[in-house]
Amino acid sequence: MATVLTAFKANRTKIWVGAVTLLLVFYLVVSFQRAVLLMTDANPVAKALGVAYLLLPVIGAWALMRELLFGARTERLAKILEAEGGLPEDNLPRTPAGRIIREAADREFEKYRVETEAAPEDWRSWFRLSCAYDAAGDRKRARASMRDAVRLYRTGSRQG
Repeated sequence: MATVLTAFKANRTKIWVGAVTLLLVFYLVVSFQRAVLLMTDANPVAKALGVAYLLLPVIGAWALMRELLFGARTERLAKILEAEGGLPEDNLPRTPAGRIIREAADREFEKYRVETEAAPEDWRSWFRLSCAYDAAGDRKRARASMRDAVRLYRTGSRQG
């Protein structure tokens, strides 16, 4: 039982991603089925709604695949950096609730910004900058930086 609990804790995020993915796939299948039913109706308005409704599962499937690929690529880069000893240390002070203290994250951020400016073609610096943005609470820039890291890794800038 302890082994199962340990495995669950170690893979908690993957389990939640899998559960949400299954729910989304179920929704997409039902949406597709409803779209087909509407398109087979004799009423032209129902047909038009069916065609429009068909776009939802297509867009949803595209977004799902994009996010799953982003997650898998990010995880791959994290494993490489971990093996190299290049992951940023999670040593920022936290509030009693467990949130990172923003001022400390902002000070730490400067180190990674300077590193990225010095090595703009190194995916590792962009990965660490993304972690710093995330710690500072800027999720939009964190994702953009991680996308840059993935792009640089995939285009061959693997040496650092």
